[in-house]
Amino acid sequence: MFRGRSGSLVKALWHDGIGWSLYAKRLDRGRFVWPVTLGGVVGLTAVQMSYLLEAIDWRNPQHTWRPQSAG
Repeated sequence: MFRGRSGSLVKALWHDGIGWSLYAKRLDRGRFVWPVTLGGVVGLTAVQMSYLLEAIDWRNPQHTWRPQSAG
């Protein structure tokens, strides 16, 4: 996984045994909470990655923003 400079974009490379896929997710509001980096590399657990992709702060698991219906 890679994070953009502004923190509102993450990209993930996934290999399914046949080939590589690139997934990207951008937040309209807020930033992805990223663990502290040491030497540019971060170790993520499966739970941290899941929270990260759902834009939930893994240090305090609450939704940081939820879309409201227009009606």
